[in-house]
Order: sequence, then C-alpha cells, then structure tokens
Amino acid sequence: MTALVPNAPGAKAPVAISRVEHTGITVSSLQDAFEFWVNVLGFEHLYTWTFGNSPFIENLVGVEGAEMSLAMVEGYGHRVELLEYRAPADRKIVKPRSCDVGSVHLGLYVDDLDAALARVAEAGWLPVAEPQTVQGGERDGMRLIYVRGPDGVTIEFMQMAPKRR
Repeated sequence: MTALVPNAPGAKAPVAISRVEHTGITVSSLQDAFEFWVNVLGFEHLYTWTFGNSPFIENLVGVEGAEMSLAMVEGYGHRVELLEYRAPADRKIVKPRSCDVGSVHLGLYVDDLDAALARVAEAGWLPVAEPQTVQGGERDGMRLIYVRGPDGVTIEFMQMAPKRR
C-alpha cells in the first residue's frame, strides 16, 4: 500500500472547502428522530421542510420517485439534517456494523458518560459493548463507547479523562 504524503511534488491541491454545513442522517421516523435529537441530546430545532416528488429532488438525491421531509437540528456547534423518505416504496432500513463500508458515526463529547448512556437507553439507543478506557498516549484515561439507535445510526460518546492533580 502506498502512503499518502501531503504536499508531495506533483500532488494536487485539496478541494477548497470553506466550512462544514451539516451531517445528514436518513431515519425511519422523523418524529422519533426529532424526539431523540432535541429532547434527549438537547439540539435545537431550526426548521422542517417537506418535499414532494420532483425532478429537483430526484436529481439531488439520485433516487427516482423520492419524496421526503427533513428537519434541521443544531447543537454544540454542529447541524444534523434528519431525513425521512416517504417514497419510493422499496426503501430499506440498513443497520451496518461499524466495520461495514458506508458505516458512519458522529462523535460527541459528554461530561458524564454513565449518565449519557442511561439517558439515551431510555430512548432505545444501546451500547454495542462496554465503555472502553484509553490506556496511554495523549488520550490516556478517556472513556469511549459506541451506541446504536433503532435505525442503526451510531453515535460515539467520549468523556475526557479526569484532570490529574
């Protein structure tokens, strides 16, 4: 495997990105997702839009017959776009494992990992295993865990190590 070397002779310049706008997550129920992201995680609801089938939506998302509603929520310096498709009829719920290509997760710092786990469990988001603690290095003592929601969406909760005296 060839190692990537930034700024190597002959390397092309990266895309000029000005900022990250949002992360989009397709969900089975916009109402359930909204309940979780706003009432459990504390994000703020910015707006909800509904799109019937049109060439614009079909061409944007690359899905023939697409119809959807979306809610944009924002919290902690990041926006999450929650999308519920009502069409086409053959859409699926896919629950990839972390190792499956296409799997994505969102990492969130929390002050109290155990309290966060208890709260999200009430909403049906469950850990994939026990919390792990980093041993050594710059993140020594940090606690980490992946939780997965009913639609297969994964969030990583991270708790910084207690300050050493």
